[in-house]
Amino acid sequence: MPSVNYQVHSNDPSKPWIVLIHGLFGNLDNLSGLRRLFTGQFQVLCVDLPDHGKSDFTEVFSFESYAQLIRQKITELGISQVTLLGHSLGGKVAMKIALTSQDLVKHLAILDIAPVSYSPRHDNVFEGLNAIDLHHLESRKQAELLLSQHIVESGVRQFLLKSLYSQDESWHWRFNLNLLQRDYLRLSAAIESNIPYPGPVLFIKGQRSDYLLSEHKAATLELFPNSQSKMIKGVGHWLHAEEPNLCFEIVSAFIDSHP
Repeated sequence: MPSVNYQVHSNDPSKPWIVLIHGLFGNLDNLSGLRRLFTGQFQVLCVDLPDHGKSDFTEVFSFESYAQLIRQKITELGISQVTLLGHSLGGKVAMKIALTSQDLVKHLAILDIAPVSYSPRHDNVFEGLNAIDLHHLESRKQAELLLSQHIVESGVRQFLLKSLYSQDESWHWRFNLNLLQRDYLRLSAAIESNIPYPGPVLFIKGQRSDYLLSEHKAATLELFPNSQSKMIKGVGHWLHAEEPNLCFEIVSAFIDSHP
């Protein structure tokens, strides 16, 4: 069974638990801004998704297997109930956990993703990553130069380069590039369940992002009938990094309104 890397912050048994799950190509450090804010009122469990960060690589992507591995880690730590917060791909995995383990999840907060299928939108990212020959790479600066020929946004390049590391005089990605590219349509698919999750759910949209749209409302309510949505103005898909304090305040108010 693949292992899931994790960190626990503010280990105070009197506090409830919140689990933070990052998105595609990321790692648990991506949500560090929110993590620092939540440690005042929660024990915070941060996880690397399978095939990301320092978690083990897997053979085939599925929401079911990702959800099972994270749920297993939560259980191993002796945690009986959590608030789940997930961004993007991590949001979809969080939804799957809530749908399949309803007693475990007290609140569900989803950052800028819907439980729907998405058309491919990372072609340029894969082109940039594949342009880097890790066996002949000489420096991180060279890697960014190669990425820049395919990815215009400097912030996206820097985000990807956080997962590039050197070990034993060779370069590696912390994410499982081969699997993520091969199984991209699987991770872009809709979340499915015959049974809806009845608990309280919050969806937060970045105003400048096109991931969470009004046309997704019907599919969302079918799976999450007790859901609500909020929007943060002036931000895009990385709302937790652009406005961590406001994001924290919205999630905290949601949690407090459903004790």
